[in-house]
Amino acid sequence: MRVFLDANILFSAAKSAGAGRELLIRARASGLDLCADAYVVEEARRNLLLKESGAVDCLAEILATIEVGRFHPAPLPARIAALVPSNDRPVLAAAVRMGCQVLLTGDRTHFGPLYGKEVLGVVVHSPRSLAEWRQL
Repeated sequence: MRVFLDANILFSAAKSAGAGRELLIRARASGLDLCADAYVVEEARRNLLLKESGAVDCLAEILATIEVGRFHPAPLPARIAALVPSNDRPVLAAAVRMGCQVLLTGDRTHFGPLYGKEVLGVVVHSPRSLAEWRQL
């Protein structure tokens, strides 16, 4: 199963050796394929540089263990695009484009209403719901 990681997941995992990083370790160990694209990687890197610059090296280590695709802007159908703010549309579009079955995001504000729902073949999960669903 392919899991697309949102920028906030990458940020959290790089920032500390806490639950976020542990979730990624357990996900990989359970056979999940972790993915991201250049759009979310750049957002995570930019936020780390602003808030926790010492963690940028850890982000690079994490990225070495996952598949990172190129950023390729692809429009979403209008009815789907209306579900998320414009700056998060590339995240959902990338998860679809990269053939992921799951979008993992901690962004409850923008993706919370979609938690547990399938959108264009991708089920949106919070870290907690993914951990419970996959028993990680």
